[in-house]
Amino acid sequence: MSEVKVTALPSPPTGFGAALSMGVEEEFLLVDAGTGAPAPAAGAVLGDADGVLDLQAEITRYQVESATSVCLTTAEIRDQLVVSRQTLSDLAREHGTRVVATGTPVFGAQRPPPLTDDRRYRAIAQRYGPLVDGLTICGCHVHIGIPDEETGVLISNHLRPWLPVLLAISANSPFFEGRDTGYASWRYVTWSPWPSAGAPPWFASAADYHRGTGTLRTSGAAMDAAMIYWDVRLSANHPTVELRVCDVAATVDEAVLIAALVRAVAATAVAGAPALPVSDLALRTSLWRAARDGVGGLGVEPRTGQLVPAADRVRALLEWARPALQVHGDEELADEGVARLLVDGDGAARQRRAFRRRGSLTDVVDLLVEQT
Repeated sequence: MSEVKVTALPSPPTGFGAALSMGVEEEFLLVDAGTGAPAPAAGAVLGDADGVLDLQAEITRYQVESATSVCLTTAEIRDQLVVSRQTLSDLAREHGTRVVATGTPVFGAQRPPPLTDDRRYRAIAQRYGPLVDGLTICGCHVHIGIPDEETGVLISNHLRPWLPVLLAISANSPFFEGRDTGYASWRYVTWSPWPSAGAPPWFASAADYHRGTGTLRTSGAAMDAAMIYWDVRLSANHPTVELRVCDVAATVDEAVLIAALVRAVAATAVAGAPALPVSDLALRTSLWRAARDGVGGLGVEPRTGQLVPAADRVRALLEWARPALQVHGDEELADEGVARLLVDGDGAARQRRAFRRRGSLTDVVDLLVEQT
């Protein structure tokens, strides 16, 4: 695992090959329809699913997860996310619950949380103890299809400098167990103490990557390959590189925007653009700032380390990835999505606006149900 120096932002290439495939996983909370508190109803809700969609349990019984199939266009991603969210919402209503897309529970949850009855989850709880108490959190994972692990490591290196921007775009967890945390993404902060979480190092090759993951497993920081919880990783189960930094998106449109931007960065990497090396320290502090401020505050300019408007960093990503967005037919979608985001605010800002109207957390939950 080699250390690198920060250099100037490289220019994207002009030529691209075939479209990269992608898929999106979304985690949701189930809340009581009356109180808005987390409801341990995942087993009942998923028990009524017909098996057509990829709907799954998560580590706690407060959560459910959906996954798209392998897609080549953002239109496919959008269609599948709409169907899976609507299906989960319908199933939840049958059991007196609602599905909400938020990174953290607005109202308090039981501690330790009720775990899904699974041997692996029980083993995680036994080994890592109270860290499991903070796992009632929901993210959005974007998978990009890769032909080999070397390509996956290449894409990971290219995504590293943009991780804070993608986190800021997705920030959707300001409230936690009845209070405003002061953060736009409290989910990311809650997730950070896990020893295998956080931004991945810069890797020189797939062999270098496996040396790094081997260190985590040998030390016990990760129980197995599936517990490599880096913000970007090679998937343990699919031939993909998986982005994991984001909160679950407040809306389908925001999830599609994130998927389009991630694929554009990946395509730019595969087309031959040099990656921007960012030191581990610079990346760690930039991610903290993104979790703190979302898109409405300040971000960190990776070349200088100086604070700049987070909106400027979002625009920088949009412009750097524009050639790939154009090739994939996603330029208009990305332009409109970013423009809407910068006017309306991220999910965290919208949650706070809902609360300020009457000082009611119930209003926040109502907004989340509507957005989801």
